[in-house]
Amino acid sequence: MTKGQIVTYFAEKFEISKKAAASIIDEYGALAIAETKKKGAFVLPGIGRSVLVKRKARTGRNPGTGEAIKIRAKTVVPNTRLQSIATHPSTPCRDQTLHLGNDFQVFGSGRVIYV
Repeated sequence: MTKGQIVTYFAEKFEISKKAAASIIDEYGALAIAETKKKGAFVLPGIGRSVLVKRKARTGRNPGTGEAIKIRAKTVVPNTRLQSIATHPSTPCRDQTLHLGNDFQVFGSGRVIYV
């Protein structure tokens, strides 16, 4: 969903203006950023969490030439989903398969095979 679709959904669901719904979503995003910077983690209850991770500098390889390169230290914020969403039937994972009738299977990686 796009931000506009989410704003429209919330505006209709809670009977508020689109402007008010957009400001709530913007403020929630600002809160998530501020808390992640301040405390190092932000939990979106029932959905997932964002954690601040500081990665060390390391040596890598240029895949084209094989030459050793230096990769700078950086701070990233990976998002992890909660177990309740990861195990939901509509969420494909790498180890789950989705059966399409008797002849096809779709794996979590998106690979389709004919059985």
